[in-house]
Amino acid sequence: MKLLGPTLLILGAILNILALFMLVPLALSITYSSDNQLAFFSSATITSIAGIIFLLIGKKSRLDFMQPRQVFLITTCAWTGVSLFSTLPFLLMSNPLGIADAVFESVSGVTATGGSVMAGLDSRPKDILLWRSILNWIGGVGIIGMAIAVLPFLRVGGMRLFKTESSDWSDKAMPRARSLMAMIIYCYLGLSLICCLAFWLAGMDFFNALNHAMATVSTGGFSTSDHSFAQFDSLLIHWVAIPFMLAGAFPFVLFVRFMITRKLIVFSDTQVRALLWIVAITTLILTAQLIVTEHMSPFQALTMACFNLVSVITTTGFASGDYQHWGPLAVVIFFFITFVGGCSGSTSGGIKVFRLQIFASLVKEQIIVAIHPHAIISRRYNGRLISSEIIASSISYMFLMMVCFVVIASILSLTGLDLMTSITGTASSLMNVGPGLGPIIGPAGNFSSLSDTAKWALSAGMLLGRLEFLTILVLFTPAFWRA
Repeated sequence: MKLLGPTLLILGAILNILALFMLVPLALSITYSSDNQLAFFSSATITSIAGIIFLLIGKKSRLDFMQPRQVFLITTCAWTGVSLFSTLPFLLMSNPLGIADAVFESVSGVTATGGSVMAGLDSRPKDILLWRSILNWIGGVGIIGMAIAVLPFLRVGGMRLFKTESSDWSDKAMPRARSLMAMIIYCYLGLSLICCLAFWLAGMDFFNALNHAMATVSTGGFSTSDHSFAQFDSLLIHWVAIPFMLAGAFPFVLFVRFMITRKLIVFSDTQVRALLWIVAITTLILTAQLIVTEHMSPFQALTMACFNLVSVITTTGFASGDYQHWGPLAVVIFFFITFVGGCSGSTSGGIKVFRLQIFASLVKEQIIVAIHPHAIISRRYNGRLISSEIIASSISYMFLMMVCFVVIASILSLTGLDLMTSITGTASSLMNVGPGLGPIIGPAGNFSSLSDTAKWALSAGMLLGRLEFLTILVLFTPAFWRA
């Protein structure tokens, strides 16, 4: 009970927060006289009752100090629990999804992946569309991140909880975890509101502006239409989305520092500069190809290239067209940038830019050592020394990612999927990108036609990728459960 008590206590509090979020689409369903009023009311009631039961069971648990085992278990159970209870509206709505479909849609939303099994979004009730966007928005900043800010009893273990779901290893701008997360949420909320206003001013109606703002800043990628951003003819709307997708992929600690110091230091960060260079170079290459091969006008080619590349690199997953038809070079570029991801401490998934930079520095170091065997090299990144712990964790991440990639891709292939769908589907789930490549799950398709086995495997992959593998996999080791 010493191990499970704190987990149940925190999970109970988080489920009650989730139940409050369910009241928002409930209010919308009442306003529009939707058939899903009972679905959202029942979902909120069941979630709240389960949360209260967990709170009562774990109320005597001590949270003044948490062991690493408790932190890993809390993090995994929180994300898994929220994902499972978030399926209730999909299971109880007027046209319910199957269990595998509901879990997939919920996990995709909470992990801010953006892949969907729901077709005909243009005719879906607004309350369901809003619920999907809310799941993106919640998952973007992180359920546990919110809990750290709003639950005062997470004082000592709070920062450790944040680290288990975020790869941010830079020094924190605030001395206390609760203060830091509160300011991160203020920044997150502020960006969301500004993005919503910008979309509305650019020509979206308020409902679309609100939904797409939540999915953009969270780098989640759920849209209100099967056509995603292709439903909007205005190129201005695409350009409005680009900076906000990038903002979601920047380290949120930098926004907190801006709030404190009033100095814009975002672009002085090594990660941010590298991410922008990747976006700029790939955009120029793809723009040139679209002008030459697709005969687009320069501005349209630049818009299409930049929007879709930023969407995939930041793991948002929006699409303004089927970029698979842009030629083999475009397909190769989009496949490899699927793995890049955003910056450490952002809402993005992927390998993360800082890991790629560390690996590049290690390659450079090996070249220097090969030429000068006795050279003493100082490992630095972003002006700080790189500890052996950071290098070891980065290598471990890559190894675990490759193992999970092979396992899930093999499962997908065993269900009868072709090689392209199996590989890119696995990549999109582990990197939390959303769309894959190929005729089935490409930017113009979705995951609805996949078998239940494939959907369960991809759902597991999305959770593994969101929590960066070790947090979940450590629970399956015998050492974790020893006294």
